[in-house]
Amino acid sequence: MVLLEPAGAPSLSTAAGGVGDAAAVVQLSRLRWAVLLLFSSYSLCNAFQWIQYGSISNVFVRFYDVSAFAIDWLSMSYMLIYIPLLFPVAWLLDKRGLRFIALAASALNAMGAWVKLGSLKPHLFPVTVLGQVICGLAQVFILGMPSRIASVWFGSHEVSTACSIAVFGNQLGIAVGFLVPPVLIPNVEDVENLAYHISIMFFMTAGVASALFILVIIVFKEKPPNPPSQAQALIQSRPAAEYSYVQSILRLLRNANFLLLMVTYGLNVGCFYALSTLLNRMVILHYPGEEVNAGRIGLTIILSGMVGALISGIWLDKTKTYKQTTLVVYIMSLVGMIVYTFTLSLGHLWVVFVTAGFLGFFMTGYLPLGFEFAVELTYPESEGTSSGLLNVSAQIFGIVFTISEGQVMDRFGTKAGNLLLCSVLFLGTVMTAFIKADLRRQQANLENEQTRLQGSNQIMDYGTVACKSNPINCHSCSLA
Repeated sequence: MVLLEPAGAPSLSTAAGGVGDAAAVVQLSRLRWAVLLLFSSYSLCNAFQWIQYGSISNVFVRFYDVSAFAIDWLSMSYMLIYIPLLFPVAWLLDKRGLRFIALAASALNAMGAWVKLGSLKPHLFPVTVLGQVICGLAQVFILGMPSRIASVWFGSHEVSTACSIAVFGNQLGIAVGFLVPPVLIPNVEDVENLAYHISIMFFMTAGVASALFILVIIVFKEKPPNPPSQAQALIQSRPAAEYSYVQSILRLLRNANFLLLMVTYGLNVGCFYALSTLLNRMVILHYPGEEVNAGRIGLTIILSGMVGALISGIWLDKTKTYKQTTLVVYIMSLVGMIVYTFTLSLGHLWVVFVTAGFLGFFMTGYLPLGFEFAVELTYPESEGTSSGLLNVSAQIFGIVFTISEGQVMDRFGTKAGNLLLCSVLFLGTVMTAFIKADLRRQQANLENEQTRLQGSNQIMDYGTVACKSNPINCHSCSLA
């Protein structure tokens, strides 16, 4: 039906409050999956470089002739670097956008990988530290991105799934980091032979990181042509002058529910960081000579966690039960940690594989839940800022728990160290129960959908009036 407006009448879009036009520009881009896959890929490469030393820490201890604590610091350097640089990078994300952050992350990741190739002699440990620090800088540009990419590129019905897939890349990188180094680098005594095998791993990593940097230059875009959801359309329509980065942070720090989530997220993910960093030492202590299986156990933790994360993301998109899902997953993480603690020393590797897989399903599966719950609690604040604060909490607790558990393990054994993590997860579970489900983004989408439908009804009602008032010019309506 062609609707003709009588002279002097307001426009149809005006009669609908402009909602019709806003709804018309909401559209999903086909490029969104390519952007998500590319981000996940360079996140994978960066996460691999984080754990590639820790998964065979005993081998690198002998090659560089340093202490186990020094090798642990190669992992903890990622955590330490993140803390002071979060706010500058989050500010850059808001001011310069996704593409700039993606270019910086992939470039630093490739640079760090190439620097490590200069550390293939036992006396060149400082060079490998430098390479790891550069990769740690890249991580600052990566960890806060999943929820931002999901919100900017994906619709409200798929945003949680997209966030889970974005987190996948990082988790899969850790999984590959547990699996590949023990296979490529055998535990041999000859230093030259060892250097040769290490060089293979470093060359492969540098090549992949460089290829991904080139793809980011070619493929990665700032945002889709049209916003993918009503909530994102509202954010993009807000004048830039209205946004203050400092005020945004202050609002987040005054949000009691978000503060609770920030602490509980840090406790859970900090435990995961400590467990990942010290896993090789734990397994080798009870099962000497099982470096390859130690890596496989780490792989099992991550792969099962990826399944858990995907299921959680799909579940959230279907049910929007953020608080309930987060609490259940937290409780099961605690149960998994307790079971793992008391089965590690039984002498049966297959039991360790099973319990580690159960633990990983929930502990690793919690990561995207925290991101998405934070976005819901803090909308319309920047996803990069809320995710960044969660990650700062995780890095701080990760350093504290890694050092603390390492010291407890050295003095009292692995069971005592893991019981420390169990007590931390219990505290986090209790605190999670006090978070209120103030789902602001979900509410914004619902309100805008209702407004859009009301606007459509107004247009139809107004169109009927237009036809009745001018039936001669209306050629497609039964009223004419």
